Amino acid sequence: MRRADVALEYFRRHENEVGARVSEGIETHRKGEAHIHIQDKDGHPLSSVQVAYRQKRHAFGFGANLFMLDEFETEEKNQAYRALFPSVLNLATLPFYWRDQEPERDCPRYTATSPKIYRRPPVDLCLDFCREKGIEPKAHCLNYDYFRPTWLMGATVEEHKRALEVRFRQLAERYGDAILSWEVTNETFNVPFAREFLHPAYSAFYQEADFVEWSYRMAKQYFPHNHLIINDHTDFGCMRSPDGDFFGTRSPYYMQIERILADKASKLDAIGFQYHCFISREDETRIAKTRYNPLHIFDILDTYAKLGLKLQMTEMTISALSPNAEDEEVQAELLRHLYSIFFSHPAMEAIIYWNLIDGYAYGKPGDMTEGENRFFGGLLRFDFSEKPAFRVLKHLITKEWHSEGTLCTKEGEASFRGFYGDYDLVITHNGKTTHHPLSLREGKADIVTVVV
Repeated sequence: MRRADVALEYFRRHENEVGARVSEGIETHRKGEAHIHIQDKDGHPLSSVQVAYRQKRHAFGFGANLFMLDEFETEEKNQAYRALFPSVLNLATLPFYWRDQEPERDCPRYTATSPKIYRRPPVDLCLDFCREKGIEPKAHCLNYDYFRPTWLMGATVEEHKRALEVRFRQLAERYGDAILSWEVTNETFNVPFAREFLHPAYSAFYQEADFVEWSYRMAKQYFPHNHLIINDHTDFGCMRSPDGDFFGTRSPYYMQIERILADKASKLDAIGFQYHCFISREDETRIAKTRYNPLHIFDILDTYAKLGLKLQMTEMTISALSPNAEDEEVQAELLRHLYSIFFSHPAMEAIIYWNLIDGYAYGKPGDMTEGENRFFGGLLRFDFSEKPAFRVLKHLITKEWHSEGTLCTKEGEASFRGFYGDYDLVITHNGKTTHHPLSLREGKADIVTVVV
């Protein structure tokens, strides 16, 4: 059986019913009406004025991690990555792994000239790039227990909390204004509790009852005005639950979020889901029943949307499984279906693909037999040539989900329906052309008055 028949079975089976929901969702939840008034300096409306509009940026977040910024083995690749990223994406996940950010106590690697650690570019370097390219930065993350520093190993619960509070305060002071979105906790279901022993990779604090709530209390205290996000991998079966077990509102992740929301001293704004398809070819038939089933996917999204928070796909990998042309085409078709579903859902606000380039995932660089590299989950090959998946993503973001056109005013009025985002209006009257900004956002009155 061809791989496409396995991986795409459920998308094809439910194409009509799901396709209608996706199309309606995108039209309803990702677009709005813009109204433009053109008048002269005396306030008189002007007819027959040409108005061209072109979307420059999406309001919806399309991103990837920025872990390979200036991390490649050649300057040619570094520059190619710097050009590639902003050509499609408007959001970047920055590495805030405590172990690598502060390998020596009180000596954090913040500045651009900090000692290099692979896949962990310093935050200041990343922020400079984001500012230059108009990309929104996002922090990953404040309290990820698995990546706590080695100097904190063996700490008591109180020692750990004190060190974490110092970290929260310092990061808030340095980056609270520059980075609006922060993941607070990550992967809190990795290791079951067992009081008779402690997994060496996790802290004593990790097993405390208030580990999660304490983190969101501290986040509210130090980041009261920031967008705070929780991140985990459970319900989409991305890592340690490969079958994608889902128990609705009785899912552990759902109930964990309910506990945070019930704690008035905590703050949480968005729910993050990992969607790493690190699966073998042999498992794909079984896993496709949930992971690649649009009805199952919508069920999860609809369930979590009941909590009243925004949703994000915080880490996404779609495996090609090999460099073969057929496998790459399957990866591209899966990406098209999944991105369309996520983009159409009213609660969704961002989709972050994880590793853009094959051979530079978590593992030895260029070794396609090791770690996450062996799944060929990048959107570009090791030599930076474009895979079909990248071309599909670029087409969706810059063509299919993109608005531009030309209008002519009638009695000073013109309007268009377009995707939410930032626009450039080019107005031509009596041989003179001027440019004007327009911001189209959900729930806001998007009316622009221009005097020519």
